[in-house]
Amino acid sequence: MQETFAVDYKRGISNLGNPNRILHVMARAMRGETLRIGFIGGSITQGSLSSAPDTCYAYLVYQWWCKTFPKAEFTYINAGIGGTTSQFGVARVEEDLLAKKPDFVIVEFSVNDESTEHFMETYEGLVRRILSAPGKPAVMLVHNVYYHNGANAQLMHGRIARHYDLPAVSMQSTIYPEVVAGRIENRKITPDDLHPNDEGHALVASVIAYFLRQMYEQEVFAEGVVQQDRKESLDTPLPLPLTRNAYERSVRYCNNNSTPILQGFVEDKIPQTDITDCFRNGWTASKTGDKITFQVEGSCIAVQYRKSVQKPAPVAEVIVDGNKKGSVRLDANFDETWGDKLELTTILEHSDKQMHEVRIHIVETHEDDAVPFYLASVISSCEDCSKEAVGMR
Repeated sequence: MQETFAVDYKRGISNLGNPNRILHVMARAMRGETLRIGFIGGSITQGSLSSAPDTCYAYLVYQWWCKTFPKAEFTYINAGIGGTTSQFGVARVEEDLLAKKPDFVIVEFSVNDESTEHFMETYEGLVRRILSAPGKPAVMLVHNVYYHNGANAQLMHGRIARHYDLPAVSMQSTIYPEVVAGRIENRKITPDDLHPNDEGHALVASVIAYFLRQMYEQEVFAEGVVQQDRKESLDTPLPLPLTRNAYERSVRYCNNNSTPILQGFVEDKIPQTDITDCFRNGWTASKTGDKITFQVEGSCIAVQYRKSVQKPAPVAEVIVDGNKKGSVRLDANFDETWGDKLELTTILEHSDKQMHEVRIHIVETHEDDAVPFYLASVISSCEDCSKEAVGMR
């Protein structure tokens, strides 16, 4: 991994954190063990605008592990999905990442999440779920940035980093200042001021690798000898949540794990090819009046559906517990041009933990609709939700 641009790498360490979990993974790597390097995030983690899968920052960081610890065997796990937030991340992390038993995980949602308390809570739920996984994986947080204005959710996400004493790196304090100062031309690293090109991905990876290298060279290893394993630190209990933490136990209901009442909606039976094949395992509807009804337990509920660039598209409405005054409009028409979006809309938050009826019905169609309405899932969350619910398999 070549560092082709001059940046102040020390400024990239936004939180030193407790390195013990990472040091334990490094000690295992020095012994030649088999390890899994995982990533979860949005489009940058997925590798958007890199020329090939092996030129994105995530694969380059994976390669750093391979090159630094040649005795070990590493597996690469990329659970990045473009256009998604940590609210979806915590609902899918078990299936998409933790089921593969990663030993080291990078979490990257700081340009997908908004800088709000809501996303601080969903981000905390994701972080807690990873940290409490049976294998006690090491976690590093990565804060990417919008290069035209320096925006990201680092203010909120940084609170989670400090609360859980997690190592974290920031592109806001390393790459972005160089762009503002004119020492790095933005179009040399990103075509759209957000997604890196190959040079940008390499630069992001170098900021992450610098911090990992500091741990490797300065804190644990001297002349290639492991000084201390730090295994005992894995049993340290997590601190109490910083937020209300209603999202840690999020459950996602699709057509492969639920049996809602269908009145015009039809199950999508086309097999999903991979996790980025987002519009699968859901339901479609194309006529006004078509309905689908769920009974789910939770205090927070969200609906995922497709917003399509192919227009016109149908419009739906969702009603919780028969409260028509609190109905939420789900407009499947997408005004952007970059592609269809897996939209996630929160329809209930911090309500009473109980069974809720969620009814979605089509309220507007057009003779020339280009696509049907696609409901991808319903997500329920609460502080201690059971996965068992009425109408669920």
